[in-house]
Amino acid sequence: MAESRVDRLIREARERGDFDDLPGLGKPLDLSGLDDPDWWAKKKIRDEGLDSSELLPATLQLRRERQEYPESLRDIRSEEAVRRILVDFNRRVKRERLAPSLGPASRIVVATIDIEEMITRWRALPR
Repeated sequence: MAESRVDRLIREARERGDFDDLPGLGKPLDLSGLDDPDWWAKKKIRDEGLDSSELLPATLQLRRERQEYPESLRDIRSEEAVRRILVDFNRRVKRERLAPSLGPASRIVVATIDIEEMITRWRALPR
């Protein structure tokens, strides 16, 4: 039986050593999670150390951001800067509420922040 074109190309590449230094050489393939339709995206996120929270709907990102206050503001020294951040957060929450519904995740409500109360909590953070 004659060698197919593809088989010939693979054989020639092997003879040239094109496959000798490939990453993972000699290691078994990781085939776990292939029953998950998003396995490739999850693997890409994990392999490249990407922040998967960026894939969340905006309302869930805002909820996560809200939960991190005031600790996420710890290194900010200026009360004015903290106020700007909190005002911006409230603006984004309100804008998200006005956005057209894009499914169940968009019906999640995020509460705005009481800026004065959060400033008080920020002041109390140990530095």
